[in-house]
Amino acid sequence: MAVEVVYRSSRDLERLFMDKAEADRHDKMLELAELLAEVLQKAVPSLTEQQVEEAGIYMAKNRDVFAKAFKSQPDALSELLNVPAEVAEVAEATEAAEPVKPAKAAKPAK
Repeated sequence: MAVEVVYRSSRDLERLFMDKAEADRHDKMLELAELLAEVLQKAVPSLTEQQVEEAGIYMAKNRDVFAKAFKSQPDALSELLNVPAEVAEVAEATEAAEPVKPAKAAKPAK
C-alpha cells in the first residue's frame, strides 16, 4: 500500500494539492480575494455578495496584471481585455481541475 502526502487549502477544503507551496499560494490568493471583496462591497454597496466575491477572485488571480496597471502601466490591463470569455472560463475550469502531478521517476543507477 502506497502512502501519498496531500495538502489541503485551509480556505478551500475541497481542493487538494500535491505540493505545500502550491496550497500556500492558493490560500494567499483566496485571502487577497476576500479582502478585495470586502473593499469592493464597501466601495459599491449595490453589488451582490456573489458579484463582489467573483470580482475579488478575478482580481486576485490576475493580481500581477493589476499591479502593473497600478504602477503607471495601464496598458497591462489590455492583456485581460484581449482574452475571450470562453478562454478565461476554460482556464478557470482547468485550474480548478488541476491534474495530480506524477511522481518523479527514479534516476537509473550508473
